[in-house]
Amino acid sequence: MSKRTKIVATLSSLRCDREFITSLIEAGVNVFRLNTAHQTPEEMGAMIDRLREYAPHTALLVDTKGPELRTSSHGDDLEVVAGQPIEIYGDPEGVSRGTTLYLTSPRFLETINEKSRVLIDDGSLELIVSERRTDSVTCIPQTDGVIKRRKSVNIPGIPIDLPTLSERDERFLRVAAQKNVRFIAHSFVRTREDILLVQEFLRKEGSDARIIAKIENQQGIDNIDQILDVAYGVMVARGDLGIEIPGECVPPAQRMIVQKCIESKKPVIIATQMLHTMIENPRPTRAEISDVANAIYQRVDAIMLSGETANGKYPIESVRTMARIAEEIERYTPQDLDQKLHRVSNPLTETLARMAVRACEHQPIKAIITDTLTGRTPRYLSAFRGKIPVYAICYREYVTRELQLSYGVESMYMERQPSRDVFISNALTTLLQRGVVQKDDYILVLAGSFGSTNGASFVEICQVKGILDANVS
Repeated sequence: MSKRTKIVATLSSLRCDREFITSLIEAGVNVFRLNTAHQTPEEMGAMIDRLREYAPHTALLVDTKGPELRTSSHGDDLEVVAGQPIEIYGDPEGVSRGTTLYLTSPRFLETINEKSRVLIDDGSLELIVSERRTDSVTCIPQTDGVIKRRKSVNIPGIPIDLPTLSERDERFLRVAAQKNVRFIAHSFVRTREDILLVQEFLRKEGSDARIIAKIENQQGIDNIDQILDVAYGVMVARGDLGIEIPGECVPPAQRMIVQKCIESKKPVIIATQMLHTMIENPRPTRAEISDVANAIYQRVDAIMLSGETANGKYPIESVRTMARIAEEIERYTPQDLDQKLHRVSNPLTETLARMAVRACEHQPIKAIITDTLTGRTPRYLSAFRGKIPVYAICYREYVTRELQLSYGVESMYMERQPSRDVFISNALTTLLQRGVVQKDDYILVLAGSFGSTNGASFVEICQVKGILDANVS
């Protein structure tokens, strides 16, 4: 395990061949992300089938569009001139033309005010509301520009009561459920109810996929504690977040969310333009390197590439660059044994995990080995951000994929063993074959004596050859 921070790479249906996927994994990718904004459900299903063939042990993450507001897909692109007003209506079937712009929902009219800012296409064009009526608003463009169809619309500071799931999202989620995808990243999560509604929909489709809450607006920030009660993890999606709140407020929001996720043992991903320059150039800027490094200093679980790997010119180089940054910065990131964990379901496992990581500070331990049915014990170990890699022996195949988002954890599937001695012996044999440990190395075992469903109950430090010799005799 050369790095402990995980890498999420976005794929497109335009580039998903075996050689490319294998190269990304060898470069350091742990999870593949499929962005539903740029493909059909059928294209996504075909991609999942190919990825399962090319990379059967790599986790997949499907990213929904969520409750977003966009310009209508009907009509013309609107050329606007600074100072010349346009009218905005809410109707997904409306035809934009001349000085009339239609958005995909009328619900923004319920809360928008005069002087509200309306940002089009990721903030590239700003309008100011000058007059509000029952069925429309008059807006003044602040600069010349073109408003294209199907572009994002943000109204900072104005909560809009949009449906959590669109019909389009539901079509993608049905495919994800049929294909048994483990991670769903749901966009624009505002409250815990958004997560619960997605979970309920998936449950009806026969899926218990884990929901990653994408935090992209002030509501999501304000409700982060309640969201963490029900979400599996969080993605700090800084693109829309940096439009919904002032740009200078994004770094402290990111830092706060990361800390809360670590305290809650919830995987946290930092996303958006981390190595954006590498879409077109073979080298990142110093600022981009610092951005990635800052996320790793904050001890996030995962960092994400979007256009860099989906359609960029240098996808493999982007992953390698990110992996090199992670390896270097991790040398200087401290573990946190004083970390106070929240949402603790098994206090004994928490205590033993803390003791295990602390023991590695004072003993020449090469690896931590633990077995797990649900992934809980490895996630406790991950929360303390130790320096020693954790090898999690999973008794359910899907848990091996879920743990691919957890900092410092490498997961392997194994059928449930008849005793702890057999589990430890088989795990060590596998690690020896892979060159992870040598016979003279010391390892730490965190496991349970009362069955895998009852959690960890002991910590043991021992030499590899001692265990293997004892089991042979």
